[in-house]
Amino acid sequence: MLRAPRCLLRTSVAPAAALAAALLSSFARCSLLEPRDPGASSLSPYFGTKTRYEDVSPGLLAGTEAPWRDPELLEGTCTPVQLVALIRHGTRYPTAKQIRKLRQLHGLLQARGSRDGGASSTGSRDLGAALADWPLWYADWMDGQLVEKGRQDMRQLALRLASLFPTLFSLENYGRLRLITSSKHRCVDSGAAFLQGLWQHYHPGLPPPDVADMECGPPRVNDKLMRFFDHCEKFLTEVERNATALYHVEAFKTGPEMQNILKKVAATLQVPVNDLNADLIQVAFFTCSFDLAIKGVKSPWCDVFDIDDAKKKGEVLEYLNDLKQYWKRGYGYTINSRSSCTLFQDIFQHLDKAVEQKQRSQPVSSPVILQFGHAETLLPLLSLMGYFKDKEPLTAYNYKEQMHRKFRSGHIVPYASNLIFVLYHCENAKPPKEQFQVQMLLNEKVLPLAYSQETVSFYEDLKNHYKDILQSCQTSEECELAKANSTSDEL
Repeated sequence: MLRAPRCLLRTSVAPAAALAAALLSSFARCSLLEPRDPGASSLSPYFGTKTRYEDVSPGLLAGTEAPWRDPELLEGTCTPVQLVALIRHGTRYPTAKQIRKLRQLHGLLQARGSRDGGASSTGSRDLGAALADWPLWYADWMDGQLVEKGRQDMRQLALRLASLFPTLFSLENYGRLRLITSSKHRCVDSGAAFLQGLWQHYHPGLPPPDVADMECGPPRVNDKLMRFFDHCEKFLTEVERNATALYHVEAFKTGPEMQNILKKVAATLQVPVNDLNADLIQVAFFTCSFDLAIKGVKSPWCDVFDIDDAKKKGEVLEYLNDLKQYWKRGYGYTINSRSSCTLFQDIFQHLDKAVEQKQRSQPVSSPVILQFGHAETLLPLLSLMGYFKDKEPLTAYNYKEQMHRKFRSGHIVPYASNLIFVLYHCENAKPPKEQFQVQMLLNEKVLPLAYSQETVSFYEDLKNHYKDILQSCQTSEECELAKANSTSDEL
């Protein structure tokens, strides 16, 4: 069990009585919920894991000062006593690998431009020439790091959650916050930005200090929880390093849907179709998403797909990304989800402890636990719990049948996505087992239970439903490679 760090600041704080007013005034002063243009690109719904949080959270586009509140959230006699949140990092730069592929495509367009002078058959400059001249501002050092928009994602999320659950995020509880993070800079920086967002709650108008100036320092790194997939030998061997594990992804790249897009993009850019491949098409698509998410601009890279059949192209490219997530992080292989057992059990250990302390009339030692990870952290856990499972697997060959699939990664794990467990104590509930109830939220919307579609569960019933995972799923055993029989063929 991790020890909760002390998170008190070395500065004076405003009286607790002023907290509610401070929360509301901070919303008024900050441009937290300013309406953004949801139609910045017709491709926005199809960016998968590169989707902006606000594009799947309509409450953020309302333009009101008060935060959107899901009407399904428990109120009345039930009081929240603990919140455990698993949060994906905010908006980030492309990885170095993605940047190298973009340079390759950019170089192809520049070479084409030098051959024909950038003129189309009609003598006018075309899109390929425009892209060849478009500044390629991405550099290797960026390599997946958090951008300023990503810090804003986290500060805003902190403000909204603290406003929705003011008793949990009270000044009295601030010193008992527990923050865990992946070792990746984008996650560490997301945790720091979240803390700075909370500072804005308690001290509206004052610039937040560096996290190093807080007694707890930055969030604590724990990759065995936040990057469990890196510590699971069975997953690494059978999926991550297995050349055939993503068969359906590779097959879809050469299938009729992608080949049709390949021909259309080659014609749009006026380059030989043999110079392009599915990976380069996808990097152009994601560059449109990065320019939109990071800079808020619709760049010419979007026009590659917007010129005609934008919806159809977007749906195909979204499916390609979803296939990868499905087979590598979702239901494609059992080990994808079973590797997250330790994280799932850790969440319930926190909830168990809070129930026990409340039953003994003790203060809950960790009212808020915040864990910062990746899309690759959230998707296996949600799969383990039975969410977003389609009747048929996603394959390279059933694209049309899966047009209305549940497993759409952009709707599930956009930037800054969050899965939140809220434990409530219901004072007058009888029998005693009904005193503790749980709700789950995904991206700040109540997530109905996968097994009943109810929006709230008695805590004991929730534990009973997942008793196999809580009691029998041992990561060390799940992740152990089967030992080959070395004696059968020996002489």
